[in-house]
Amino acid sequence: MEHVFETGVRQIRLALGMVWGRPVKYRVLTRLIDDALATLAEFGRPGDDVAQLIEGPFADPEVRRDFTQRALRRTASRLAQRSPFYAERLAAAGVPVQRLTLETVREIPLTSKAELVGRARDFICAGSVPIMSTRTTGSTGRPAQVWMSRYEAEIWPAFATLAGLLRDEIRPSDSMQVCISSRATAAVQQNISVCRLAGAHIRVTGVVPVDEALDELTGEAGEDRATPTLLATYPSYLAQLVTAAHRRGLGPADFRLRRVDVGGEVLSTALAGAAQQVLGVPVVNDTFAMTEVLPVSGRTCDQGHLHHDLNTGMVEVLALDAPAGQIPRPAQPGELGTVVITPYFPYRECMPVFRYDTRDVVRVLPDEPLDCELAGTPASSAILAKASGLLRATPGAAPVTTRDIVEALESLPTRPWPARYQARVEEGRIVLTVPESTVDGLGLVAAAGHLADRGLDAQLRAVPVDDERSLMRVRADLVETTFAKPRALVQVGS
Repeated sequence: MEHVFETGVRQIRLALGMVWGRPVKYRVLTRLIDDALATLAEFGRPGDDVAQLIEGPFADPEVRRDFTQRALRRTASRLAQRSPFYAERLAAAGVPVQRLTLETVREIPLTSKAELVGRARDFICAGSVPIMSTRTTGSTGRPAQVWMSRYEAEIWPAFATLAGLLRDEIRPSDSMQVCISSRATAAVQQNISVCRLAGAHIRVTGVVPVDEALDELTGEAGEDRATPTLLATYPSYLAQLVTAAHRRGLGPADFRLRRVDVGGEVLSTALAGAAQQVLGVPVVNDTFAMTEVLPVSGRTCDQGHLHHDLNTGMVEVLALDAPAGQIPRPAQPGELGTVVITPYFPYRECMPVFRYDTRDVVRVLPDEPLDCELAGTPASSAILAKASGLLRATPGAAPVTTRDIVEALESLPTRPWPARYQARVEEGRIVLTVPESTVDGLGLVAAAGHLADRGLDAQLRAVPVDDERSLMRVRADLVETTFAKPRALVQVGS
């Protein structure tokens, strides 16, 4: 009974801290993790009260509005006092930060990646102690550097661990293989810390030659470690793993995976299905995370909606058609918009951003109740493209997104995984240049007809293997080679 009472007190302390925006004590979180582990060990499932705490009270619009406005005021007030960049920006906007509303916050200009890169030092808040930096991968331009404090480095994975245990995303019996770039230090550090707190195994493999990673996934590497049950990687690297597994004649019996989490690129329906079939994994989860806006993240429901974590930040979807110098309006149902994210204090304290324009494009869902398993949290479509990647065959035509192209190409019977292409508009027509292997055995006309059947009207051109470097690069190209195995020594003598 005493243990139950102590657990209840810790839950109340966490709930009050989240509502009032007080810094969360790391020890409270780790004890709640221990409570969750003990509950899972004894009963096999978490308590509904703790799970509800993690999901947040967002089903009620009025509660959500009150929570969001409190968090915005708290966050903006701190930035006005401690952040050189935002002290300047908020003063210029002339909006009373202690009376911010969901309407008046729109008068504060968006923050761009160019500003974060160009004025990085001015984003660091006075009084914070940066201890670790991480960089974006630079796949869309010059990488941004983001600093974290010790507090952030501790509580981000602690929250993720607690949520992961309660959602059955990680178990103490799991072994995670991480195949993401070593440059993504925040993501790697988070995965390591989550596994440590949950009592699970982890191996940080990196983006190595794909057969090396496949050997570790199947246990063929010959190392005395648990065969992975979880995999964290990019869609393009998953595509290479699936292709290599098929080439080597491997199937579900050769793997123990129960879950694959991917992000950073478009995951096509064809690739997700192939991964489930070849690797025998029941869940391929398309996640959203971005270094600049950590710890705000998103997960995809069984209907393909993207649901963001609204406990830790505000998410806006703004229309793409705002003239220069004018305040962008909220995107309407059915309309494309760019995702804008504000992480809240106290979850971001060292180098926070406010109304950060991710340039990730989503479509606003119809204005009707959701009926998915995450219906209590607002959602949008999955990420469709970067704003710079939208194509219009003619002015006023419906834009073609990166997801439109990847979904169509990766559904071809040639299985061109990951899809590599170059897209441009020529004389009112979308033109896709692809490797010859993409249309091998089909021909350009038949392949174009296949794309048209899937809603993509495009002209195809093919280039030989030697010219593939001119096509779009993918994150799987961030390959990190290892030392070659040493050759056997040969004695030289008479």
